[in-house]
Amino acid sequence: MLLLVGAVLLLDVVLFLSGGWLEAPAVQAWRTVCLAVTVQALPFLLLGTALSGAISAFVPERVFSRVLPKRPALAVPVAGAAGVVLPGCECASVPVANSLIGRGVTPAAAFAFLLSAPAVNPVVLTATAIAFPGNPAMVLARLLASLATATVMGWLWLRFGREEWLRPAVRHSGHRPGHSRWTEFRRGFQHDFLHAGGFLVLGAMAAATFNVAVPPSVLETFSGSVWLSVLFLAGLAILLSVCSEADAFVAASLTGFSPLARLAFMVVGPMVDLKLIALQSGTFGRAFAVRFSAATTVVAILCSVLIGEVLL
Repeated sequence: MLLLVGAVLLLDVVLFLSGGWLEAPAVQAWRTVCLAVTVQALPFLLLGTALSGAISAFVPERVFSRVLPKRPALAVPVAGAAGVVLPGCECASVPVANSLIGRGVTPAAAFAFLLSAPAVNPVVLTATAIAFPGNPAMVLARLLASLATATVMGWLWLRFGREEWLRPAVRHSGHRPGHSRWTEFRRGFQHDFLHAGGFLVLGAMAAATFNVAVPPSVLETFSGSVWLSVLFLAGLAILLSVCSEADAFVAASLTGFSPLARLAFMVVGPMVDLKLIALQSGTFGRAFAVRFSAATTVVAILCSVLIGEVLL
């Protein structure tokens, strides 16, 4: 927190002293968007790293072996449905998934939880209902498409995933003899938060660059075609990196696009965006993040189209 506050203050001092081009409206807009994305996601990253540290320090491994089915293929949908218990955005799910893997949970189940938690928790579904009043079909479509995507991706990892793609951050998990559990919690929380926070800032900078550089007229070009609008809003969700608690209101404001395209925006965004790709790269490795993000994007679009065609 001190490092983040210090960086913001240093940026303000530089802008104040430099005068010139750093005070241009585009640069100020970039800074505003970058700070907005970071501040919006930071509380949930804090929640996720705290939960990750608590799981690592206080929860015995036998708990997970009792809760999840023995067969990995059955553990995947159970873990996906368990995403409803974490009221946070995608930033919180990455450290939690990493901690679950460290506690012996099969990676396929952990990744299903990683994808579903930001999209099917009660806060997100309530926000979707408020953003689309009188349209419960949109809430149901988002729930089902998100759960389907998380489950399919978990099963795909079981079938095609390779251990060499997955390089979790090296950290002792669980309670070590000679150390108090609170000490383990503090060390795990500090490591995860500082490690993931840096990649969160990088993702926010990339999202801010897109927001400032792309003119609004580009949005109007793709709104005429149903299929182009679905692909465009899916890509836009990745680039904008809006927190899952707020993306429904952004989708509702895109009135020029079809309901199917707006559903794709809300399903893809919490599972694949710039800051999430950066967090996954820092936590699990670049090889994993590239493959997993690309596959998740395709599966999320297909699930959105199939379920949206039925319900919307």
